[in-house]
Amino acid sequence: MTSLDVSTQAEDSGPSGYAAARLRLLGEKAQSGPPRRSALSRLTDDWLTGLFTAARPPRGVALVAVGGYGRGELSPRSDLDLLLLHDGTADARQIAALADRIWYPVWDLGLALDHSVRTPAEARKTAGDDLKVQLGLLDARPVAGDHGLVAGLRTAVLADWRNQAPQRLPELDALCRERAERMGELQFLLEPDLKEARGGLRDAQVLRAVAASWLADAPRDGLDAARRRLLDARDALHLATGRATDRLALQEQDAVADELGLLDADTLLREVYEAARIISYATDVTWREVNRVLKARSTRPRLRTLLGGRSGGGKPPVERTPLAEGVVEMDGEVVLARGARPERDPVLPLRAAAAAAQSGLPISLHAVRRLAAAAKPLPVPWPAEAREELVTLLGAGEATVPVWEALEAEGLITRLLPDWERVRCRPQRNPVHTWTVDRHLVETAVRASSLTRRVGRPDLLLVAALLHDIGKGWPGDHSVAGETIARDLATRIGFDRADVGVIATVVRHHLLLIETATRRDLDDPATVRSVAAAVGTLGTLELLHALTEADALATGPAAWSSWRGSLVTDLVKRAAAVLAGEPVADPEAAEPSAEQERLAVEALRTGEPVLALHAQPEEPVDPDTPEPVGVELLIALPERTGVLPAAAGVLALHRLTVRAADLRAIELPTELGAGAVLVLNWRVAAEYGSLPEATRLRADLVRALDGSLDIPARLAEREAAYPRRRGATAPPPRVTVAAADSRLATVIEVRAHDAPGLLHRIGRALEGADVRVRSAHVSTLGANAVDTLYVTRPDGSLLADEEAAELARTLESALR
Repeated sequence: MTSLDVSTQAEDSGPSGYAAARLRLLGEKAQSGPPRRSALSRLTDDWLTGLFTAARPPRGVALVAVGGYGRGELSPRSDLDLLLLHDGTADARQIAALADRIWYPVWDLGLALDHSVRTPAEARKTAGDDLKVQLGLLDARPVAGDHGLVAGLRTAVLADWRNQAPQRLPELDALCRERAERMGELQFLLEPDLKEARGGLRDAQVLRAVAASWLADAPRDGLDAARRRLLDARDALHLATGRATDRLALQEQDAVADELGLLDADTLLREVYEAARIISYATDVTWREVNRVLKARSTRPRLRTLLGGRSGGGKPPVERTPLAEGVVEMDGEVVLARGARPERDPVLPLRAAAAAAQSGLPISLHAVRRLAAAAKPLPVPWPAEAREELVTLLGAGEATVPVWEALEAEGLITRLLPDWERVRCRPQRNPVHTWTVDRHLVETAVRASSLTRRVGRPDLLLVAALLHDIGKGWPGDHSVAGETIARDLATRIGFDRADVGVIATVVRHHLLLIETATRRDLDDPATVRSVAAAVGTLGTLELLHALTEADALATGPAAWSSWRGSLVTDLVKRAAAVLAGEPVADPEAAEPSAEQERLAVEALRTGEPVLALHAQPEEPVDPDTPEPVGVELLIALPERTGVLPAAAGVLALHRLTVRAADLRAIELPTELGAGAVLVLNWRVAAEYGSLPEATRLRADLVRALDGSLDIPARLAEREAAYPRRRGATAPPPRVTVAAADSRLATVIEVRAHDAPGLLHRIGRALEGADVRVRSAHVSTLGANAVDTLYVTRPDGSLLADEEAAELARTLESALR
C-alpha cells in the first residue's frame, strides 16, 4: 500500500481509519528512515485536515505544525506540536470549540499533544518571552486553513529572530551549555539521550536556528547525514520499546540494532557516537563563529569613536601573529600563513596543530580543511620534525583535545595513524570508563603531560599514552594486539629500534602495575620478581609507573585513588630494588610488629578477640570527589576456624569496604604465654566517611564467632530493604587458579559482582574446603570485584594442581 493509499483511507475512515493506517505504515519494514517520517507526517496532516474541515472553521484560522512535526519528521511515538492560529476576528467561543474538535480526537488515540491557541501577535510575544517557543515557530508549517496567515507569521518570526539575534543567541548558547552539563555528551554515554545530550537532535535543531539568524552557519559536511542517523535510531527505539523515549537504555540496544539491521549493539553505539561527534564539532565551530561576529560588532562602534568618528577608510587591518613556520594567529584562531604551501610541506598539519595546542587556541575550520585537502603525505618513517611536533601536540595538556578533535573531524588523524580508525568512536562497555576508546587515549596523553617531569623520556611516555589501548580495535587481549600495533606505529613515527622496543613493552604491560598492586601479595618475592622480569629496565619501569597513573586518571574517578596510588608506588619501589640487584626480603622471616605482638599477648591472656582501629584519612586525588576514610584494623585472637567469614561479615554489617586482608599465625614464646595466635591485618574504608567504634566491632565479632549473630540473615535483610535497581543482569561469578609462581601459597582469583558481604560469602565457602587463607586482596572497579586469595593446606604447603582446580570449582559453585 502506498502512502497515498494510506492517506486516502485515513481520510475516508476518520480517527479509527487513521489509527489503522498509522499501524500499517509503521509495520512496513521496507519503508523506514526519512521516507517513513515524511509519510507519517503526511498521513497525520491528512487526518488533522479532515478534523479541521469537518469542524467548519471560520475565516482567518489555520492549523499549524511546529517543531519536529513542522519539519515533517514524525517519529513513531513523537508528540504532535500544534498551534491553532487565528486572526482575532472570530468569536472566542467558536475558536475554543474548534480547538476541542481537534485536540480531543488526538487525545482519544493516546497520542501526546503539545498545543496552543494564539493570534500572530500573541505567538510573537510568547516567542519573545520563551526561547523554546521561538525555536519551534522557526519550523512552522501550515497543515490546514489560512496559509497566508501562517506565511505572515513565519515572515514576522524570522524577522524578529534575525533582528534580535545579537541578544538571543548568547541566551541560546547559555541554555545549550547548561543542558550539556546536565545531560552529558552523547558521544561518550553508554545510555545516551538521543535528543537532549550534547551532540544530539536538540543541538542539530539549534544549528538550524543559528543558520536562520544569518549570523553564522554550521559546517555542512556530513551534518545532515548525522542528523538522519540519530533520527533513524530514535525511530527504531520507539518501535522497539513501544514508548515515546529518547534514552537509548542498555537493555534496548540489541533490539534497536536489530530494528536498524545492524550487527550488534556496539555497532549501533559506534554509529550514534560518530553522528554525535559530527554534530558536536559543528556546534563548537558555529558558536565560536557566532561569538567572533558578535565581538566584532561590539568593537566597531568603539573603534570608530577612537578614530574620531570617521567611517571611511575601509576595515581596519587584521593583525596576524606568527606562531610557527607557515602558521599564524588571526582573530583568536590559528590559520595558515599567506605563504604556507601544504602541498609542499608534509609536516605542516602537525606543526599547525602543535602551535595551536601550545597557544591554547582553536585551529580554524578553513585551515584544517585546507590541510586535509592539500597536505602532502608524510614519508614513512616520519622525519624528526614531524615526530617532535606530535610530541609537542600531545604535551600541551587540556588544549590538546579540541585541536585533536578538529584534525579528526577532517580525517587527518587516521591519515597520520591508520590504525586509529579501529578505535575511533569505539564504545567501552565497562561503566568505569568515562570515554570512548579513542578519546580515552587522548585523555591519557593529557594526563601524562603533567607527569613528564617524573620521567627521563617524556616523548616515550606521551606516545605510549596515546597508543596504550590501540589494540582494543582487534579481537583477543588488547595488550597483546596493542604491542604489535604500537611497534608498527612507533616505527612509522620514526623512533629508533631501542625506543620502539620500550614503547611496545610499555603498551604490552600497561595494566601490569595496577593489577599486580591491587590483586597480588606484594610481600611475596615471586610477585615482585615477575614484575621486574616483565619490565626489564629501570627506565621502562619509570615510564610504566607514570602511564599507570595517567591511564587510571583518564579512565574515571573509580579507577584511581590515593590508596591505589600508594600500592603501585610500593610495588614500583620493590621492583626497582630487584632491578638494581638488591635482595628480596623473605616475608617468613619478618618479625611481628610491636603492636601485633602486644595484641597477640592480650588475646592469648583473655582468650577473646582484641581489636585496634586506626583511621588514616587520605588525600583525595580530586578535591571535588573526596575519598572514604581509610582504616587499618588489627584483630588478634586464639587460632580457630571461622575467623575470616566472621570478621568479613562484621565489617560488611558496619559498611566497611575491605581493600586487603592479611592473616598470619604467630607462635608466642614461653615468656609471653606460649601459644598460637591468629593476627588479621585489614585495610578497609568507611563507605560514608564515618568509622564505627572498636568496641562495637569487637562485640559483634564475638557474637559472630559464638554463633549468636546471624550474619547471612542480617545481610539478606539489608539487601531486601534496598533492592537493586532495574538494569543489566550481572554475569555469573568466575573463579580461577592464577598462574602466580608463588612459593608461599596457591593463588585463587574470584571475579564477581560487587555486593556487601562478598568476602564473607567467600570465607564461608572456604571454611569447608580445609584450606588456610594466608591473605586476601580486594580490587573493585564499578560493579565488578576481583578478590585474590592466597591459600595453603593447613600445614602451610601449596595445594596440588588438582586440589586447586577443585577448590576453584567449589568456590564458584558456592558463589552462584
